[in-house]
Amino acid sequence: MQAKKNQPDMEGLRQRAAVLIEALPYLQKFRGDTIVVKYGGAAMVDAELRTEVLRDIVLLEHVGLHPVVVHGGGPEISEMMDKLGKKPEFVEGQRVSDAETVEVAQMVLTGKTNPGLVAALHQHGGRAIGLSGKDGAMVRARKREGERDLGFVGEVVDVNPDLVRGLAAQGSIPVIAPIAAGEEGETLNINADHFAGRLAGPLGASKLVLLTDVRGVLRDRSDEKSLISELDAEAARELMAAGQVEAGMIPKVQACLDALAGGVERCHIIDGRLPHALLMELLTDVGIGTMVVER
Repeated sequence: MQAKKNQPDMEGLRQRAAVLIEALPYLQKFRGDTIVVKYGGAAMVDAELRTEVLRDIVLLEHVGLHPVVVHGGGPEISEMMDKLGKKPEFVEGQRVSDAETVEVAQMVLTGKTNPGLVAALHQHGGRAIGLSGKDGAMVRARKREGERDLGFVGEVVDVNPDLVRGLAAQGSIPVIAPIAAGEEGETLNINADHFAGRLAGPLGASKLVLLTDVRGVLRDRSDEKSLISELDAEAARELMAAGQVEAGMIPKVQACLDALAGGVERCHIIDGRLPHALLMELLTDVGIGTMVVER
């Protein structure tokens, strides 16, 4: 007796087709655009989330967008510091970096995290090239000034986008570690959010997307239901001045403000713990995080 052939799940197929149709106008709108993705948080640590994020990035490249990835690596740097008997210290989301710490950061970011991401993107069908802000004199930086000396923590002074633009135009995915040379050639560790925010404008990116471990900007940090779905730049500055944006969210909101000032149309702070968060934010009718705009 012949076994019955499996019947297709017509409803499931229709739902898949509907998803593609919903994405079509966004694919048409953003085709050829540069999208800067700051990759960090749980999406880098959790193996399953990491796979999904990297596959999403490859998909974006294959359908005609130009993703540029700026990655963090804080947990790996802290882990290495623990092994060396050094206690990590942070001020407003910035890692305090003495000479030994910045050497550890450079070693981890450019020697482990960056090539690991490049290899993983290749595994998922992408063509990626690993870089740091030092390559091609991409980023000129200086020591970050403030009330407290954070050591070899840098801030971006100027960006030469030619190398990254050229690679993206050739169908490669630039993967960039936030390390740059200072005014005297010293190595500076730059917060990855700040790095991405300052890079997006000179690249002519239409969007900056920051993956984090919360839903987005919250009116009440203890209540994820208090998500602010859209913020303009003035309101974002007011929230920061009022102390409602704290700790690690400070550099993320500031990165959005920097990107908007550089000409980027929209910035998105989204929860990278959600599977396919990147695609849901960019290619569906309903966003999932906080969108920051200039107006």
